[in-house]
Amino acid sequence: MDDERRRQLEADPRFAGFVAERGDALLRYGYVLAGNPHDAADLVQEALLKLRASWPRLRAKDNPESYVRTTMARLHTAAWRLRRRELLAWDPPEHGYHDTLPSEDEQAMWETLAGLPRKQRVVLVLRYYEGLRDEEIAAALKISRGTVRSQASRALDKLRSAVGEHIGEGVMSDRGERR
Repeated sequence: MDDERRRQLEADPRFAGFVAERGDALLRYGYVLAGNPHDAADLVQEALLKLRASWPRLRAKDNPESYVRTTMARLHTAAWRLRRRELLAWDPPEHGYHDTLPSEDEQAMWETLAGLPRKQRVVLVLRYYEGLRDEEIAAALKISRGTVRSQASRALDKLRSAVGEHIGEGVMSDRGERR
């Protein structure tokens, strides 16, 4: 990158404003994806570096945050592919935002979510946290819709099983019916 372009990037206050305004939300999103604060911070940092390199092209768009979130999901999936096995533990972020302390049921849910395989966790985060449709998830992760559905189904089965064991009663299906 030439010096002139670098000065233009550094002089653009909109990039710094975007990072200041959306940084905490991106860190929370990264935490939900990665399951721990350290990997979440790495995801945010890497995605913002990619955004900064593309800022002249993306600053005119309405939603650079969408670019960053998609980049974070892809980076997370790429890391999963490199490190096939990983042991995650419940470790809340040091500066996270919580309305209240999690109940035992919520704690069990978070521990189970953190223990899911990375691809299953990413699919659930994109579906339920980001509200993406199966087609959008498949495009973001570069996998088929069928893979999205099977990963989501397996993940939900594991969550239902773990929560059902924890609370000792029947669990709900996708439609809210007792099973």
